Amino acid sequence: MKLDRSPPRFGPAEVQNARQLIELALAEDLGPSGDVTSIATISSHARGSGKIVSRVDGVLAGSYLIPLLIESMHADLHWSPGASDGEDLQSGTIVGQVEGSMRDMLAFERTALNFLQRLSGIATLTSRFVSQVEGTRAQILDTRKTTPGWRALEKYAVRCGGGVNHRMSLSDMILIKDNHLAAVSGDIASAVNLARTLAGDSLLVELEVDTLDQFDRALIARPDIILVDNLGPDALQEAVKRRDRVAPSILLEASGGVTLGTVRALAKTGVDRISVGALTHSSPALDLGLDFSQGTNA
Repeated sequence: MKLDRSPPRFGPAEVQNARQLIELALAEDLGPSGDVTSIATISSHARGSGKIVSRVDGVLAGSYLIPLLIESMHADLHWSPGASDGEDLQSGTIVGQVEGSMRDMLAFERTALNFLQRLSGIATLTSRFVSQVEGTRAQILDTRKTTPGWRALEKYAVRCGGGVNHRMSLSDMILIKDNHLAAVSGDIASAVNLARTLAGDSLLVELEVDTLDQFDRALIARPDIILVDNLGPDALQEAVKRRDRVAPSILLEASGGVTLGTVRALAKTGVDRISVGALTHSSPALDLGLDFSQGTNA
């Protein structure tokens, strides 16, 4: 089923992240001497065109990077998009067309596909999770389990797939986890009170629990969000009932080993959010390829 996804925003944070990664990617791929194979075998006057095509069904993410890549390469290339980020792709969909210098196009190919395949893979897996919870109240969220240095782009790809971003960094909100509680002898009330003192009205306070006993104490402490970790659907359903009875304004988030096979059962319990680390740490690359047209030496 095709989902109704609003176009994701590729803003200043994503542009900055893209420029940083493009610089690194080009340095490692071109090396000190550039594409010596193309320099040796292809005339500097050769022109051509190619189309980036999806080999499988999926969701596109990363197309906004392509003009930035061409700009960073100072390449004699022109990009014509054929699909937009967040758009569903079918096998054979043309993502875009590139034309110009054949040497530049061959140097461009691998880096462009690496970005598109990685980010589109995240968007595609996210869209599958979002599809599984359709008709429930649950949102699908990512986590901080991202590739170091890629966070803004990978979280952008999650939005392309219809998911919602959790905190971008440790400074965005307070999330009291098991190790934090261990440091305060498991005193949930104290931990939340300390968090409220720092947060005031400027930061959300979330608390992680992994038993219903902890959950009851968390309801009394009144964080903004309770993260219920590694509880099955039956226990989650009971947690929802207790929340609705005691503190209905608190949001409930489920997490812990969530898969495409289990996510719908979790969503049907009535939780508000389900965080899925696999969106960014385990998504397979989407199969995309660059199909060349016959070049010329003009």
